Amino acid sequence: MSHELRTPLNGIIGFAQLLELEAQGDEQRESIEMILKSGRHLLDLINEILDIARIEAGKLALSLEPVLVNEVVAAALDMLRLEAASKRIDVVVTALEGYVLADRQRFQQVVLNLLSNAIKYNRAGGAVRVSSEVGAEQVRLSVGDTGRGIAPETMSRLFTAFDRLGAEQTAIEGTGLGLVLSHHLVEAMGGTLSAQSTLGEGTTFTVGLRRVESPTVGIERASGREVDEVGLDGLRGTVLYIEDNLSNLRLLERILARRPGVTLLSAMQGSRGIELARDHQPDLIILDLHLPDLSGSDVLARLCTDPRTKQIPVVILSADATPGRIKRLLEQGARDYLTKPLDVRQVLTLVDETLADVEA
Repeated sequence: MSHELRTPLNGIIGFAQLLELEAQGDEQRESIEMILKSGRHLLDLINEILDIARIEAGKLALSLEPVLVNEVVAAALDMLRLEAASKRIDVVVTALEGYVLADRQRFQQVVLNLLSNAIKYNRAGGAVRVSSEVGAEQVRLSVGDTGRGIAPETMSRLFTAFDRLGAEQTAIEGTGLGLVLSHHLVEAMGGTLSAQSTLGEGTTFTVGLRRVESPTVGIERASGREVDEVGLDGLRGTVLYIEDNLSNLRLLERILARRPGVTLLSAMQGSRGIELARDHQPDLIILDLHLPDLSGSDVLARLCTDPRTKQIPVVILSADATPGRIKRLLEQGARDYLTKPLDVRQVLTLVDETLADVEA
């Protein structure tokens, strides 16, 4: 289901991003922004529905570890800083302390949703307040806004799917699923999500997760190498894309047309892709998982065990983005995993960094 829903959006959002890069005039740029906004809204809806379905089926894979609350909040705020500034929202962060036992990705998803809502449903010139309280058993993270608040009689519907509590009658966009998903995710991590609201004053959401001690061994987080934009036209190399969807192939062709020194080879079957990899020794292989003859996992296994191709970096580009699948493919030998709908700049950065490493 994930593949069938996300793949058409890959073409819509991907080509729209390319048009955005080449837009001429405000009217054209505004139209493209509306396409992207609508496409991303639909993608959010699909992702939330799929996540809720996994949780309800008991198939959501979580990787619980000690997570520093401050790190997660800082990362989420970085993504929302421009949105807050556009509404003149003052974000006040105080006393963020403590480690919690959580799945880092899912915890950040919850925090991002709560902060996004606090900004979106706030008044212009309002404030968002973020703080934490470290108890004996739990760390409680609170996110409060100065919006219109929620009427007492509707609080019981707060975590009901598709119920936006009247916000659907405003210009504020939303799916009505974000809080439902956040509630499910927090509970799946063994925590609680609660809310307090005063009509006309604002709403505060509080996430409570199990407190843990800081890990004895720090985890090093490698920052992506930055590629100097100067001289990108001078990059030379070959990229092989193994993908059976013609629209996706055309999209990558258009993206790589922005790198004149890069040659693109393509194969619509896994077996043909393996042959091209052996014969042409590309500098990078981008691999889809859904192919007509072989699974992407089988293709990856053959590439990684063949002496002629095992040194070639392979990046998975697929709509199947479950954490368990990503982990298995990375352990199997994939260099990285990008999800569809793809991000044009992310793909270009990947190609630039890989080819820069080859030339170094």
